[in-house]
Amino acid sequence: MRIAVTRIAEKGVRDALTCRRHGHECSTVSPLRIEIYQDRVLSFVEAANRGDLDCIFFASAVPAEVMGPLLRSPPRIIAIGPQTARTLERSGIRCEILPSFYSRALVPYLGDWIRGRRIGLPRADVPNPALLAAIEAAGGIPVEVRCYGLVPTGTPLATDGADALLFTSGSSFSRAVWQPRPGLLLIAIGEITAEVMKEGGATPAVVGDGSLEGTLKALNDFLEKKGRGRV
Repeated sequence: MRIAVTRIAEKGVRDALTCRRHGHECSTVSPLRIEIYQDRVLSFVEAANRGDLDCIFFASAVPAEVMGPLLRSPPRIIAIGPQTARTLERSGIRCEILPSFYSRALVPYLGDWIRGRRIGLPRADVPNPALLAAIEAAGGIPVEVRCYGLVPTGTPLATDGADALLFTSGSSFSRAVWQPRPGLLLIAIGEITAEVMKEGGATPAVVGDGSLEGTLKALNDFLEKKGRGRV
């Protein structure tokens, strides 16, 4: 299939290789662009380098790419997935990877260790009160910095030549300019994105596990079942 994947323009480089490995072609469509808040980045990094944090959780490759080169002696580092981990490793930072691609897995992963620990959360300028509440309920101290914004490009998504449109986040759906059309297969990268799409009246046919790799596997399962008349 030809799949349009919502990504920040410069962040979709690896997607083509991943899609080809699963038998598909993809193109990047960009409903959002990144705006880095440099003053917040520097303030957070200074705190980390002073030893004010016990752990930093990178829920995206964006802050990992910006902050990684500036961290001199980082505390315990946790990445949400392999792509974010690879970004940190390019800066020489070893990290752990969550067992699933959702921020809600952080607190169970840390277990009792979290009690009394200051958990750094460099994030997009999008609220996640559930994560903060979960850390506090477990006895941790969340130190959130919203260090970058996601700004709508206002550019209509180019899907004319695509068989499918894959939304990689709730924000990429809710802030996108696009036009549904018959035959365009809608895909959500994970269940959270799927919920946002359903609320917006666009129920996805395929829902992944939070990663592109897992989503393409789910797509192939869907297509196989469809070919057998089971969908």
